[in-house]
Amino acid sequence: MGNGSAGGGRRGRVVAALVGVAAAVALTACSGLGYEENICSDGEYPVLAVGDTGSACVTNGEEPPKGMARYPEGKVPKKVDDKWDTYWRTHMLDKDGNVVEVP
Repeated sequence: MGNGSAGGGRRGRVVAALVGVAAAVALTACSGLGYEENICSDGEYPVLAVGDTGSACVTNGEEPPKGMARYPEGKVPKKVDDKWDTYWRTHMLDKDGNVVEVP
């Protein structure tokens, strides 16, 4: 009978370990899917601050507010942390509309 108990204990540890591994694999797989957040909501477009790294979203059909400008064509961020979102953290538009590195 002692052998049956020892085997059952070992079997329980193996099952627990397999469940732990399966959970880790499932969590890792889920995080690989990734969630991408839009820069702006539907019906809005992003604008950037002139002379600063700030940004905002403006309702489609409206002009950017004073001190803000549309992003240069082809350099518009769409998703948080995408290529252009990260680029504009270190670059800005100067008062003449030139793209410059943030000092």
